[in-house]
Amino acid sequence: MRHWLFKSEPTCFSFQDLQSRPNASEHWDGVRNFQARNFLRDEIKAGDQVLFYHSSIPEPAIVGLCTVTRAGYPDHTALDPGSDHFDPKASPDKPIWYMVDVQADQPLPQPVLLATIRQHPLLQEMPLVNRSRLSIQPLTEDQFRILLKLGGL
Repeated sequence: MRHWLFKSEPTCFSFQDLQSRPNASEHWDGVRNFQARNFLRDEIKAGDQVLFYHSSIPEPAIVGLCTVTRAGYPDHTALDPGSDHFDPKASPDKPIWYMVDVQADQPLPQPVLLATIRQHPLLQEMPLVNRSRLSIQPLTEDQFRILLKLGGL
């Protein structure tokens, strides 16, 4: 099992939105970065744990814990001309973009603010701290455990 940080702008899709879906589950679509796509396609597996991070807000923070319920498969939104995530280069035979399904497990009792993460000496190697813009980021076991503890779990 691996650990991941998934970033989303809460005005697009929030942790609360995920919780409100049937079975608190939804596909994680619309990723349009090749490195993040490779994580989705090749590395993220069912059973992996995810920290849900709200980005592009005044106080960005990790707000929830999720589990991947389905490993990478083609992102159908790339094939839909009516979708914001449409890619005319994608086809059913050559999908280009991938997604996974995630299920909300629980909100963190205390959100873990980006400012807190940046100040923690054992979290300095996280991609998030090093200004990575990737929406899908790997976490080490230690980073994951520290972040859960900071969040009250």
